[in-house]
Amino acid sequence: MSTAKKFILQRIIFLALIVLVGMESFPVIAEETKTEEKKEAVTGAPKDKPKDLSQKVATVNGMAIYQAEMEMALKQAKMQLMFSGRSLEESQMAALEKETLETLIDRELLLQESQKAGTKIEDAAINEKIELMKKRFPEEAKFKEALAMRNLSLEELRNQIKEGLTLQQYVEKEIASKVAVTDEEAKKHYDQNQEMFKMPEQVKASHILIKVEPAADEAEKTAAHKKIEQIQERVKKGEDFAALAKEVSQCPSAEQGGDLGYFGRGRMVKPFEDTAFSINKDQVSDIITSDFGYHLIKVTDKKPEATAPFEEIKDRLKQYMKQMKVEEKVKEFAGKLRETAKIERHLTSAPAVSAAPAVPVPSEAAPASAPAKAEEGGNK
Repeated sequence: MSTAKKFILQRIIFLALIVLVGMESFPVIAEETKTEEKKEAVTGAPKDKPKDLSQKVATVNGMAIYQAEMEMALKQAKMQLMFSGRSLEESQMAALEKETLETLIDRELLLQESQKAGTKIEDAAINEKIELMKKRFPEEAKFKEALAMRNLSLEELRNQIKEGLTLQQYVEKEIASKVAVTDEEAKKHYDQNQEMFKMPEQVKASHILIKVEPAADEAEKTAAHKKIEQIQERVKKGEDFAALAKEVSQCPSAEQGGDLGYFGRGRMVKPFEDTAFSINKDQVSDIITSDFGYHLIKVTDKKPEATAPFEEIKDRLKQYMKQMKVEEKVKEFAGKLRETAKIERHLTSAPAVSAAPAVPVPSEAAPASAPAKAEEGGNK
């Protein structure tokens, strides 16, 4: 595995398991996994975890880490890789497994320290997280179905949220609050890493879409094309493009007058992208055909490739640099805890979790990237 890919992988695992709470989506748990109570340690901080007592992968100061936790962690890491547009080859699975286990060990050590420090999480904070989750479902019954599909009770979910918040609060109080990045440090990083702050060429465009399914017959295609031709005539006669989009476009962007915001190359389907980048500002395209149907595109602004000004990205850069410093401090702290901890590793083979497929998103969407890239509009 290349040094760069290993670094990205380590950061993804670290972010998923140590710093981030990660409770906005349900943890994935194998349905056959049995759950039973695990005794609370020191101050009674949450220690209930899904597990099969016959399959320990490690023991940390007498506290077991189970195969089911490993599988959950691997799936979280792979999901992060998917969202970053990256994938793992089967030959790299052993490295992912090893990194994940070591991070779970660090996580357990940090949890034990947070318990010794008496870190407490109020029920209100847990309830708030659960309510946010419920809002992602049309009704509570669907929320309960999602829990059942993951072999997860509401109480187990509460315990997992509590554990995540415990870690987050402890790291913030004991480590993050003591880390700072000065303007001088940020400017030095900016000057030494100019390539990180390049913003690609972008266009801002609106469009009118008349949908046609790829499998539509010739009659349907002809009718749709006639409709877009009639709209095109109205545009040529001077009618307002945004008003027309609100009236006739069959894209959700119609509510915004067809506005898709700014986007770079690789964000739209190719016929759409090629046209948007080839026409001039304020120009309306000819009729464009894509897998979605027929489009008329109006470019409303263009931005050439440029380097983001320091003052424009300074705050985000400082936040990013602080995050990196915090991660290093957490790793150093966990390393010191390892010196006096009793750690036993029992893992002999990789959990049965298949490698994640690549997702076709731009490379700048990677969660480990610096905050230099300009935000881009949604795609169609």
